[in-house]
Order: sequence, then structure tokens, then C-alpha cells
Amino acid sequence: QVQLVESGGGLVQPGGSLRLSCAASGFTFDYYAIGWFRQAPGKEREGVSLIYSSGSTFYADSVKGRFTISRDNAKNTVYLQMNSLKPGDTAIYYCAKAGDGAGWDPAEYDFWGQGTQVTISS
Repeated sequence: QVQLVESGGGLVQPGGSLRLSCAASGFTFDYYAIGWFRQAPGKEREGVSLIYSSGSTFYADSVKGRFTISRDNAKNTVYLQMNSLKPGDTAIYYCAKAGDGAGWDPAEYDFWGQGTQVTISS
């Protein structure tokens, strides 16, 4: 069965860094795009970064220049390096496997991890 497991969240001060990991299993990992999404309390889930099977990467404007997505197909893992973190980055972060599409709409993703909490606070 398809599984996605996020790790690496935590509490950091503004300006700090975190690296999130998304370990995948149960499907041919290198065939699919993987997305990172986040959801803050009272807000809709939003796309943060995408990485295609080709290695092409995409970022939301709010994180461009601060976050870096990468994938290690040998380890079936996608990473999200987050630098210069701001209080506005506080959210639960989810990784998801692309289904028929691979854009910014969460409905295009067919399997999701359980999420990892990221809190940016002094």
C-alpha cells in the first residue's frame, strides 16, 4: 500500500532552518511528482513546493529563495530544506503523491502523509 511519512518538523526561532523529509513506499517513486503542502489553523491547505519525476522544481512565491526541494530516488525520499523561517511559515506540512495532475491544487494528489508540525516562534 502507498505510504508517505513526513518527519523533521519542530519549533525553531525566526530566521532558523529545518529540513523536512518525506519517505515514500508502495509505488514506483521515481515515476511521480511529489508536492509539499501546508495548512495553518483556520486557513486552506496551500502548495509550498513541487518536484517532478524529471527533477524540475517549483515554489510558491511566499517561499521562493528560502526553501529548496529535492529528491533522492535511491532512498524514495523527498526533502524540503527551509531556511530563513518566518512566523508565517507556521503550519502542518504535508507531502503528497501526484495523481493524474501535478499542479498546485491539492485535489490533484491522491495519497497524503500524516503531516509534521512546524512552528516558528521566539
